[in-house]
Amino acid sequence: MKRIKNKSGNAIVTKKSKAESPVENDKDATSSVTTIEKVSITLQALQKRRLATAKSISEFPFNKKRVRVLSIVKEVPESRPGGVLYWMSRDARVQDNWALLYAQRLSLKLKLPLFVCYCLVPKFLNATLRHYKFLLDGLKEVDQECRELSIPFKLFLGSPLECIPEFVSSRKISAVVCDFSPLRVSQQWVEGIKNAIPRDVPFMQVDAHNLVPLWEASNKQEYGARTIRGKLNSKLAEFLTEFPPVLRHAYNKEVMLNCTAINWKGAETSIQCDRSVDAVEWAQPGYKAACSQLESFCLNRLRIFSEKRNDPTVNALSGLSPWFHFGQISVQRCVLEVMRFKPKYKASVESFCEEAIVRRELADNFCYYNEHYDNLKGLHAWAAKTLDDHRKDKRSPAYTLAEFEQAHTHDDLWNASQLQLVREGKMHGFLRMYWAKKILEWSSTPEEALEVAILLNDKYSLDGRDPNGYVGCMWSIGGVHDQGWAERPIFGKVRYMNYKGCQRKFDVATFVTRYGGTVYKAK
Repeated sequence: MKRIKNKSGNAIVTKKSKAESPVENDKDATSSVTTIEKVSITLQALQKRRLATAKSISEFPFNKKRVRVLSIVKEVPESRPGGVLYWMSRDARVQDNWALLYAQRLSLKLKLPLFVCYCLVPKFLNATLRHYKFLLDGLKEVDQECRELSIPFKLFLGSPLECIPEFVSSRKISAVVCDFSPLRVSQQWVEGIKNAIPRDVPFMQVDAHNLVPLWEASNKQEYGARTIRGKLNSKLAEFLTEFPPVLRHAYNKEVMLNCTAINWKGAETSIQCDRSVDAVEWAQPGYKAACSQLESFCLNRLRIFSEKRNDPTVNALSGLSPWFHFGQISVQRCVLEVMRFKPKYKASVESFCEEAIVRRELADNFCYYNEHYDNLKGLHAWAAKTLDDHRKDKRSPAYTLAEFEQAHTHDDLWNASQLQLVREGKMHGFLRMYWAKKILEWSSTPEEALEVAILLNDKYSLDGRDPNGYVGCMWSIGGVHDQGWAERPIFGKVRYMNYKGCQRKFDVATFVTRYGGTVYKAK
C-alpha cells in the first residue's frame, strides 16, 4: 500500500503501489513507511555505503580480472583526445555498474571526457512493446542520472554496428568500453565493432552482470550446478565486494554544453515490434523501482523464501528478474543486501544466493560456451538420443501454437500458468518448469516444443530473451544440467512432471481460480 501523512503525522492508506509482486500484495507489518520514503532511505543508504568504500573509482582497488581487452592495442593514443565511450547494452544502470566504473576510472586517469551511449535497435528477436517500454522508461532514468553527474548520455537509433563506429570516428573517441552478454546477437555486435573501429582505439569488455566474471569462473561449458558451484564459491571472496560510486565527471564541462535532449517519443515511434503485448502495471521500470522491489523482498518475503519459493499460491519470491534482465539493478547489489539478513534468515539467504549466483551464472556459462543454446543440437548426447528414440511416440493431444498461446488446453493448471505469463509478464518459477514440460508432451516433435516454449517465453515474459529463459526451456525439454530419469513415453529419460505432483506441492485449485484457468476439451 502507498501511504501519505495527515496533518497529525499519522499514515493514511491511499492506494496500492504498482511495484508489487504479481502474485499477491505484501502483507507484512514491517511496511510501516511510505513506498517513496522507503526508496529514498534505501538509495541514501546505498550511496553512503559506496562513499564509505571509496570517494571515487580512482581510489578503489579495481579488480582488473573483470576486464578483458578485445583489441590488439591496449594504450590510448595521444592522437585521439575525444574521450572514453561506454557502450551500455546489457547493464542499463548508472550505479553499481562495473563497466561504467571502469570507463570513468580510465577517463579520470587520462583526464578525458566520458560518454555513455545505448543503441536502440528497432526490432529485436521476439521483443514486444511490453519489453521496449520497460527498457525505454529505464533508460530515461539513466539519462536523468547521467545529466546530474555531468555525463552525456546518447541514445542512438539503430544497430550498434552502424552507430558506434561512426561516433568513435566523428568524435575521435580515445577508447571504448562495453559490457558483457553471452548471447549470440550480442557477441556478433561486439565482434563487428571490434573490426569496424579504428585499429588504434582500445576496445575493452567488462562483465558487469555476473558476480564472478564469466571468463574467471570457468573456461569451458560446465555440466551442471554441482560442477560450477565450487568454482564460483572459491572466488566470491575476491569479487563479492561493495561498489564505489560513479560521481560527477570533472572533464565533461565542454561536452555537456553541447548535449541535446533525447527525443523519447521519436525513439518509441521508431520501434518495429508487436504492439499488442503492452506493459504490465506491477513492475515499474528503472533503478529506483528495482530498489523498492528489493527492499520489499528483504522486509516482507525473504523470511519465507526458503520454505515457500516453490508454492505459486504464496508471495515468497523476489520478483527481481525483470530488472535483472534489463540490467536496471545489479545482481551483486541484491546479493549484498540480502546477505545482511543472513543472521535472521540463514536458509532463505542461502537459497536466494544459490539461485542468484550459481544457477544464474551457470546459465550464462551454458549460453557462452554452447553455440546451440536455443536448439536441440546443444543437448548432451544422452538427452538427444532419448528424445530421438521416442520421436514417434503418439502425442495425444497435440496442440498448435495458437492453442498454446490462447491457453486452450485440457489442463486448467497449464492454462492458468499461461494466462499469468500473458497478463503479468512473469510466470512463477516452479510452474515454468511444468509449463515447458507439458509443451514437450503435447507437441508433435521435441524441436517444435522447444521452439514454442522459447517463442512464448520471449514474447510475453519481461525476462524473455535471457540466458535463464533459454536454459530453463532446455532443462525442461532437453535435460540440460540434469540427469537421466526413469524412461517413459515421449520424455524418454528426461525428467517428467505431472498434475498430481503439483497437487502434492501446492493448492492447485487456488492458483487456477486466481487466473481463471479453464478446461478445454482436447480435439
